[in-house]
Amino acid sequence: MMQPIFHIATVADWEAAQRSGAYTTSTRGRTLAEEGFIHASRTEQVAPVFERYYRDAGEPLVLLVVDPDRLSAEVRVEPVGADTYPHVYGPIDPAAVVEVHPLDADGRWGQSRDQR
Repeated sequence: MMQPIFHIATVADWEAAQRSGAYTTSTRGRTLAEEGFIHASRTEQVAPVFERYYRDAGEPLVLLVVDPDRLSAEVRVEPVGADTYPHVYGPIDPAAVVEVHPLDADGRWGQSRDQR
């Protein structure tokens, strides 16, 4: 398995994806259709992404742990500023999500809510 990639999602968006069979939220407030890809990160990038974009979300969040080998969409690691981030160029099949962790108000995750 390639290294897993991570995506912060609202509980509502994740639940909708499980019903529809496709996760299509790119980032907070933006869809895959609007952005062209789904933003993802490596483990060490989760906390900074949470701080910058999700701290004030005001709704329950989860961290999706995605196995890139299970995705039908292409994953490209692309430069963003001085760093590189994985971008998923298509919807995420919920079956590619191998763990789902609730995020607390500080962006920390622990016990998984849903593990496959």
